[in-house]
Amino acid sequence: MGKNLATKLAAIVVVLLFFIYGIIGIPHGSLKQSIADRIHLGLDLKGGIHLVLAVHVEEAVASTTDRDVQRLEAALPAGGVTGATVGKSDPAHQDIITITGVPVGQMSSLRTLVGGNDYASYEASSQPDGSMRLTMKPTAISDLEARTLETSIETIRQRVDSLGVSEPTIQKYGLGDNQVLVELPGIANADEVEQAIQSTSKLAVYAVVSGPYESEQAAMTTLNNVIPPDATLVHGQSTPNSPDQVWLLNRASEVEGTDFRDASGGTDVNGRPNIHFTLTTEAGDRFYKYTDAHKTGSPTPGSMAIVLGNKVREVASINGAIRDQGEITGTFTQAEVDNLSLMLRTGALPASISYLETRTVGPSLGAASIRQGVIAAVVGMAAVMIFMLIYYKGSGINADLALLLNLLILLGFMGYSHATLTLPGIAGVILTIGMGVDSNVLIFERIREELRAGKTAAAAVKEGFAHAWITIVDTHVTTIVSAAILFLFGTGPVKGFAVTLTFGLLANLFTAVYVSRLIFDAHLKGKERGTALSI
Repeated sequence: MGKNLATKLAAIVVVLLFFIYGIIGIPHGSLKQSIADRIHLGLDLKGGIHLVLAVHVEEAVASTTDRDVQRLEAALPAGGVTGATVGKSDPAHQDIITITGVPVGQMSSLRTLVGGNDYASYEASSQPDGSMRLTMKPTAISDLEARTLETSIETIRQRVDSLGVSEPTIQKYGLGDNQVLVELPGIANADEVEQAIQSTSKLAVYAVVSGPYESEQAAMTTLNNVIPPDATLVHGQSTPNSPDQVWLLNRASEVEGTDFRDASGGTDVNGRPNIHFTLTTEAGDRFYKYTDAHKTGSPTPGSMAIVLGNKVREVASINGAIRDQGEITGTFTQAEVDNLSLMLRTGALPASISYLETRTVGPSLGAASIRQGVIAAVVGMAAVMIFMLIYYKGSGINADLALLLNLLILLGFMGYSHATLTLPGIAGVILTIGMGVDSNVLIFERIREELRAGKTAAAAVKEGFAHAWITIVDTHVTTIVSAAILFLFGTGPVKGFAVTLTFGLLANLFTAVYVSRLIFDAHLKGKERGTALSI
């Protein structure tokens, strides 16, 4: 018996040292700093910025169908279909492509073309007027929107990482469709954050159809109030101080943010800030065909517009064919060049974003939350420990030691997992204390019943733990399942509550059963048979 107790005690000491290391690691500086390095504070405790962003995923659908319109226009002649017109005739339904003017004898060739794998995401249907309609399948739209949201989250995360934020929360927001939650502990400058995230505005290069016009009204007059279905009017400025102008651009971009593989800031021959870029292989081939066909001196010379955030920033003539490397020179400041280069290196947003909610939590409010939360935890734990001492007498010491070890293991868990402690997380700690007391009450009351039945102290302890064990496991497992649901579907603070509660419950299973039982066995060891138990 003595050897068995010594082995169990050694195991507990090892567990104790293991979790103490989880809390403080290798100490350097003050104890407070060592703990802070291992257990990070959440937004509500440290202060920072809370943002909810909406991602306009419908733009990704429109951009994809615009590209497919271009692909179809190029593929039709090669597929034996001549004289047909491809476009999107309904602005309200950007997921529909219409092919008109198909000769009757070439309809079979068209069906073969659109029925191939290249257009498997579309449902083709012939119309009474002889045209064909390609409608993007709902599953394809859902997949595209989901990918757009995930890409946006990853892009925003890379933007935020450039700010050096420790333990940011960037995830899908469960309270709305296509929304992103951004929480940045320790950041006080909201303008800096918004500028960094906003720098992910979509950058694209479009072919200029006509313009500039003095106003949108002037453009519509020139166009006889009819905008071609494959084009769109875009506002912008040729220089920072010039008046607003309007250009008619192709609706489909030639290259856009996701086509850039690398970018860096520099200066042109005139000393103006510019951006050197490298395109992906596929985008480079596509861009070469466009620039070679419309360079100066070609039968169809043209120009291209650089559009950032749905605004024309520069319109440039095409002096020569560009493949996978080139430079963007315009009316950019050095700061804008740096932001754009960073954006292109790490990926641009596939769709634009808008702010739904912006909230700043000051450091003083976070400090007050910590102080009040710690006071609540200390007062609650002290009250519980005093109650256990009064009600269960000597056995209350057993319960109090188990509670202290439970708290130590919980903090060690958080240190090893680098979990973020939030104000709801502190509430989870307090609830864990309550669950620990509940387990001890179940065990102690069962021991009292066995003692009243006339059993010896050792036998009562053995039976008490054996019968209470099933009930303790049952209550803990059901609570852990509830915490898991909160973690899966909750937002940041709710996740913090779920994490601390789960860790605490797992620690409690160990302390309430294994540690408490060892303390009872050690107390009764060597006692004479029939010795009373203080409970």
